[in-house]
Amino acid sequence: MNTKEQKLAAFSRLLDIMDELREKCPWDMKQNNESIRHLTIEETYELSDAVLKNDSTEIKKELGDVLLHIIFYARMASEKNEFDIADVCNSLCEKLIVRHPHIYGDVKVENAEQVKENWEQIKLKEGNSSVLSGVSKGTPSLIKALRMQEKAAQVGFDWDTADQVWAKIKEELKELEIELNKPENNKKSEEEFGDLLFALINFARKSNLNPDDALEYTNQKFLSRFKFIESRAKTLNKKLNEMTLNEMDEIWNEAKLSI
Repeated sequence: MNTKEQKLAAFSRLLDIMDELREKCPWDMKQNNESIRHLTIEETYELSDAVLKNDSTEIKKELGDVLLHIIFYARMASEKNEFDIADVCNSLCEKLIVRHPHIYGDVKVENAEQVKENWEQIKLKEGNSSVLSGVSKGTPSLIKALRMQEKAAQVGFDWDTADQVWAKIKEELKELEIELNKPENNKKSEEEFGDLLFALINFARKSNLNPDDALEYTNQKFLSRFKFIESRAKTLNKKLNEMTLNEMDEIWNEAKLSI
């Protein structure tokens, strides 16, 4: 692995390249925060996908792409005398020091949960109006639900056991079924469906499962098996919309044996 000096040299090289691109490349010169925002989101999702696949080569590549965006934002801010990459790093260092008093202070902790609890308490002292204020409004709904539940739990607002949450899931399922059987009550049914999803996410959290990872693994599994059906249909010289559900289901079951 690289030495600290080599790491610093690589980071310095990246800064030099970013400066040169911003000064000489027509595309890089015309960008601003708004124009690369959607690209940043895309790169973050690509990193997430590489992590789920446990592909170290892709993780390295996507980390580089995300790092490029961080450097890009900092460079554009420096042009307006707002801040630069050193300010970004120093601000992060100060935050990490303040929020880890068990490392840089005299606070004692017994486990990771106490570290998380202290983190939230420190954030409140820093001026956050709510324990939940750290959850971004732009976060995808599933992740947002999980993060809110985690943060509420860190201040004691939580079920004691997963079994209690499972009972809540059964209750929410019954309430949804009641609403679905009522004529023309889509809004209430939607609310009850949301309550059920929220409870399921809570159960996953209490069971030490990541609901977003679990759903994405299922998405990928469905994608692979459906592509298997498409491939088999092509082999049989059939179109999917001309096949019966039973025919497709048979191929699906075959795919389950290998995918």
